Parts: sequence; structure tokens; C-alpha cells
Amino acid sequence: MSEAKKQSALWENIKVIIQALLLAMVIRTVLFQPFTIPSGSMMPTLLVGDYIFVNKFSYGYSKYSLPFSPDLFEGRILASEPKRGDIVVFRFPPNPSIDYIKRLVGLPGDRIQVINGVLNINGQPVPKVEDGVFTSDYRMDPGTDVPVFRETMDNGVTYDTLDQAPDTRGDNTREFIVPEGHYFMMGDNRDNSLDSRFDVGFVPAENLIGKASLIFFSLGNDTSFREVWKWPSNMRWDRLFKVVE
Repeated sequence: MSEAKKQSALWENIKVIIQALLLAMVIRTVLFQPFTIPSGSMMPTLLVGDYIFVNKFSYGYSKYSLPFSPDLFEGRILASEPKRGDIVVFRFPPNPSIDYIKRLVGLPGDRIQVINGVLNINGQPVPKVEDGVFTSDYRMDPGTDVPVFRETMDNGVTYDTLDQAPDTRGDNTREFIVPEGHYFMMGDNRDNSLDSRFDVGFVPAENLIGKASLIFFSLGNDTSFREVWKWPSNMRWDRLFKVVE
């Protein structure tokens, strides 16, 4: 092969790589962003070691939808309202460089309170029934045979929560009135979640990144993604391509 043809082939390969990187960047910025579950605050719905796709188109876009969060505009564009019960990835209000994931339980204007471990929305308790027990393969959290309770919201969204112990500091709260343009978030692992009951506070609409949509990969037993040799024995096969609800 002549030198000119070698250079031409090399340039074509470089262009393909650049195009692929640009396409990946567009997809990640505009459509779907991968996210790793870092803690047990959303157990039993999401487990440590779950890798999920976040649908960024669900709620429109803010500066936090873009890499490095440039101040190109304020608020949201192409905005649509999240629904009560959605699992949402958002920027932590006190430090927007950190991503959080929780369940949205309070919309603007809602009155939210937890009374004796029962979530109350606008003065109405959310139905809560026993739904078995849960044991995690994550060594730090939350233990074995933790009681599971299924909650069902007024819009029909239903999901499991954990209640590890009675009378924890999150089981009885003051009444929170969600301001306009903000949301109230809680983890499904109710006794082990830093959320809007505590230092997260109300989450501005601008801080929303997107809706958790699909688990595309999942490793148990504190297995690192880099530990490829451990994948076969620690893969949670039943969670692959599972829709997040």
C-alpha cells in the first residue's frame, strides 16, 4: 500500500472515531445518561451495583443537562412535569456537582409529612401494606430479613419500601409545604436515606436531570465493574434490562 493510501485510510478511521464520539456525546447529553447506584437509599427498588439509563428527555433540559453545567440559560426548556412516584436523578441542591437519585413524592403545593412511619400527602396517608422481607447482598446495608411494605399512591403508582426500625428520626417529621417550582424527594429505604426530610431539602425544577428508566447491567456482592473475572458469579441476571418502576 502506498504512503498516500495509508494516510487516507488512517484519516478515515480517525473520522469514524470522531463521529462515534460526537454521537455518543449527543446521546448522553440529549437522550440517555448512564448512572450507577452508589448507595442503598433506594433499596429494594434499586440496588448497589445496578447500572441504569436515565431518560433526560422526560423533563426537558436545564444547564445541569449539559456537561460541566454551563450558564447558557436559566430554568428548563422543552419542560414537562414529573409525576408523583417517578424515580428521579437530580443535582443535590446544597452542592449541585453531586448527583442524587430518589423517588418524587411531593409536587409543588403539596403538604408532606411522615407520621409514625406512614407517608402522608395533603393530609391523606399513603396506603402501606406488608409485602414480605428483603435481604441485601451489599455488605454495608441494610441487613437481613428487613420488613418490606408496598405503598400505593393516589395516581396508581405502587412500589416497595423498607422499614428497618420503628421510631427512627425520619418516621415522624414536621409538615413540609412544597414551594412552587420545587419537589419533595424520598428514598425507598426510608430509615436509611438522606432526602428532602433532611439536608436535601426541596429540589428546584432546574436541578432535575431525568427519570430513571432501565437497569441495563447489575453486579452484586460489592463487585467492581473493573473486576471482569467476577462478573459470571456475581451478575444479577434477573435484573438485566429491567424497567425501573
